[in-house]
Amino acid sequence: MIRVGVIGCGNIGGVHAGILKEIKQAELCAMADIRIERAREYSARFTEEKAAAYESMEEMLEAEELHAVHICTPHNCHVPMAVKALKRGIHVFMEKPPAISREQFRELLMASKESRGRLGICFQNRYNETTKKVTELLAEEGLGRIKGARAFVTWHRDASYYTESGWRGKLETEGGGALINQSIHALDLLLNWLGKPVWTEASMSNHHLKGIVDIEDTLEAYMAFTEGPEPVSASFYATTAYGADAPVFLELVCENGFVRLEGTSVWYQNGEDEETVMWQAPKTSMPGKAYWGNGHEACIRDFYDCLESGKAYANDLASTENTFYTMMDIYDSARKEER
Repeated sequence: MIRVGVIGCGNIGGVHAGILKEIKQAELCAMADIRIERAREYSARFTEEKAAAYESMEEMLEAEELHAVHICTPHNCHVPMAVKALKRGIHVFMEKPPAISREQFRELLMASKESRGRLGICFQNRYNETTKKVTELLAEEGLGRIKGARAFVTWHRDASYYTESGWRGKLETEGGGALINQSIHALDLLLNWLGKPVWTEASMSNHHLKGIVDIEDTLEAYMAFTEGPEPVSASFYATTAYGADAPVFLELVCENGFVRLEGTSVWYQNGEDEETVMWQAPKTSMPGKAYWGNGHEACIRDFYDCLESGKAYANDLASTENTFYTMMDIYDSARKEER
């Protein structure tokens, strides 16, 4: 059995704990949160109080012999906590983002290379059935070369989402807003299909929460993947100022048709004369947002299957490097525009 601790007992920590209690290789034996009453409540809810509750990660690691930890804390804590665990040889499964600065990412990369513990990053939407379907269609010969892409993430986050958290809405602790928190998954999928941009240009704004947050609620970016006579580019738009949580929209236009992902559906067309086909993902009871997928369970299960088998894990740190550095390039460009 792999003895596991969860650090951070907020909403996402509950998703991880609920999945972990169903994984046969894992024994959920410790919870940590700076508000210890939340750690105790999670222990009762997910382990019938069998898991010990702690007020800090440090206290947990000193008291428990753990093989793995799940880091579900504010963004700025991800890397410092992961590094501490990795230095002890403990496996780490960490929520996104992998870091909030280039310096943090380099520190995490060094720690992961020097540790016998393995590191997994929770880019769970890579495991969505719709993602798999788009990848499958692109692998077929009918669509041909990708010529361009567009993505829209239009969600709603009100003032209380930020003010009641204690850390969201602050550049120092969240690292950004609509991009690093809400739409990083959409960016990740685009880049997994398109590759590494040769340049980016972006702008960002705070439209609906002025004076409440110091991060963006809206960001748009243009990414060029090739230059010359047949350029490949992507247009990207993300906002948390919309009136509802709309399904994420991603579209790839190809030489011989297109493929479009929206929520739990995929539309595609091969050739000019063929009708558009709609494919619907099967219904599931797995946890996740109805408007963006439920890949958490598959993502976490795969991590433990890889720990058990010794196989490489798809969501290792190296697999997130393109997404992370492109995100940072987008932010750099947008901040230059602000000046």
